[in-house]
This record gives sequence, structure tokens and C-alpha cells, in this order.
Amino acid sequence: MSANSSYAAAGVDTAAGDLAVELMKAQVAATHGPQVLGGVGGFAGLFDLSFAKDYARPLLATSTDGVGTKIAIAQALDKHDTIGQDLVGMVVDDIVVVGAKPLFMTDYIACGKVVPERIATIVTGIARACADTGTALVGGETAEHPGLMGADDYDVAGAAVGIVEADRALGAEKVRDGDAVIAISSSGLHSNGFSLVRAILRDAGIGYGDHAAELGASWGEALLEPTRLYSGQLVELLEGEHGPAVHALSHVTGGGLAANLARVLPKGSYAELDRATWSPAPVFRVLNELAGTTLESTEGTWNLGVGFFAVVAEQAADAIVAELDRLGLPSWRLGTVAHGTPPGDGWEQGAKGVDGGAVRLVGGYAS
Repeated sequence: MSANSSYAAAGVDTAAGDLAVELMKAQVAATHGPQVLGGVGGFAGLFDLSFAKDYARPLLATSTDGVGTKIAIAQALDKHDTIGQDLVGMVVDDIVVVGAKPLFMTDYIACGKVVPERIATIVTGIARACADTGTALVGGETAEHPGLMGADDYDVAGAAVGIVEADRALGAEKVRDGDAVIAISSSGLHSNGFSLVRAILRDAGIGYGDHAAELGASWGEALLEPTRLYSGQLVELLEGEHGPAVHALSHVTGGGLAANLARVLPKGSYAELDRATWSPAPVFRVLNELAGTTLESTEGTWNLGVGFFAVVAEQAADAIVAELDRLGLPSWRLGTVAHGTPPGDGWEQGAKGVDGGAVRLVGGYAS
């Protein structure tokens, strides 16, 4: 028995892995610009960084993430063409938070059994989203884990690298008293809080194939709405006329609204966010109705319609809202940053190890 056939007998099909690479090769190569050296399938990706010599002090930014239990819905529906965009959104859009332009990304897929067409569909989604954000997909890995994962189970993760000039990096140190807080719309749930989503549907006896009249689709289709991508448009904003007026950005992912904004505000500052400035999308309302909970109670789990925050100079706020709208990112003014001791209670102070500012949401949501 050959080594390959012995491996196949153990449940690992290297030929299927090779076929998956062939099926995805063209889509991956389409993300490569002149900075990418070599082709698909090498042990490591190479990216020409010689352009960085034009920077006075180039800083590399990096991030890594996955998609979480949203994958369980894709697996249940056998629909895998949107998960790749979710991954890029979770990874690449963290890069732009510090003001960096994304350069390249790698992905990792672990599965119980390599089904070439499925793997190629996932990676094609990753490649398409990388192209949309100006990111090269320079490498990846697919690992078959028979006995550890079921034949139809898989998980995805990725990592990305970006670059920013040191004096253009964004962060709490640039935030000033009186800065405006701008909200940028999400496309829905994105990729956070799906353990709660799945529990709500399970307890309500709802299947992913069941029709959700309020959402105009099946539950599975509505929940798999892909994560909105922000990096391309935000890089354009930062490189444009109003870029210097942007002081901080925050990606609303795990931890919800107040916590993610608090992370990018300086200690000793606070911001009240006015719920009346927006109306959360139907998917958030219907899920809360099913669970018998309020929108306010899920502000620490779901984005409720806000995918990003931008903290900007007050005098440029209206122009930046208009520019974001022009770039295809609907946005609105949400609050103002102040320095001092926050009044009253109900504040979220910093988050995820960051000793940042204080944030609370006030009022009721628009109907």
C-alpha cells in the first residue's frame, strides 16, 4: 500500500485537496497585483514591500479572526458562497481601524472532509471580498481532520497585514473634546452573536428553511446576509480631503456598541449615543420579539445596525457624512465626545483590556 493510499484509508484525501486548489486558483490569482511574487500553492506567500521606502516611518498592522458559529447556518443550508466575505470583513476591516491600508491576507480552513467544490466556493468568496477591499490573497491552507470533525463540518480563519504612515495612524490619542461620533450602517448581523441567534430560533422551534415573512426570505437566507465591507471606502476617505479630520475608527464586532466605541476613546472622555438617530433593521427586532427581550438588552451582543464608528473633528462631521454616503456607506451623526467625569450612571468604561473612555446609549430607538 502506498503512503498516499494509507493516508486515504485514514480519512485524508490529498487528491481532493489538490483539486480544490485547482478550482480556486483563478479567483485567488485575480487578487494579485505586481507586489505579489510567485503563484498559488507555494509554502509561503511573497509580497514586495519595497514601496514602503517612500514612507517616513511605515508601521505594519495585523489582525486575525474567524467567522464564528454563523458557519453552522451555512452548513445547515449547504450554502457556502457568503462565508468568505464574512471572514474578510472580520479580518481586513480591523486593519483600517488604525488607519492602515490592507495589503495582503491568508486564510485557513479546517474540515472533516475536503469536498473540493465546497472549499473552492468558500475561497472564491474570500478572494472576491479581498478584491473588493484591495487586499491580495497571497496564501492559505486547507486541513482535513477526520475523526475530529464531521464530514460536513468546517471552520475558517484568516490573518491580514496592512501599512500606515506613523503620523497618520488613528487612535484614542488623536480624539479631542467636542469631536463628533458618526455611525456607519451595517448590513445586518454581520458575524457576531450567532450563538444567541441560533438559541433563539431553536427555542422558538424555527428551522433555517422556514419562511420569515417580516424579513422577506427564509430565516437561513436572512441570517446569512454577508458582512458589509468597509475598508476600500474608508481608505479612500482617509486618503482624501477629509482624511486628517478622522481621529479614530471602531469596528463594531464582539462586545457590541458601547464597548467597541469605548475602546478607541481616551481615558477621561465620554460619549452619549442617541438611540433616536436610527432604527435597527427588522432582523434585530424580530429576533428580540421571538426571545421576549428588548433591543437595548442586546446592545452588547449585536451591532443593531451600526457596523463602524468614526470619531471626527466637529467642523468636518457633516462633510464626512456626505462623503461616506457618496462612497456607499450610509452614515449619520450619533453623538459628541466630551472630556471630564461622565454624569450619572450606566456607562461602559473601556473594553477588552483597553482602559479607554466611557460610553452609554440614551433615549429610545426610532420606530
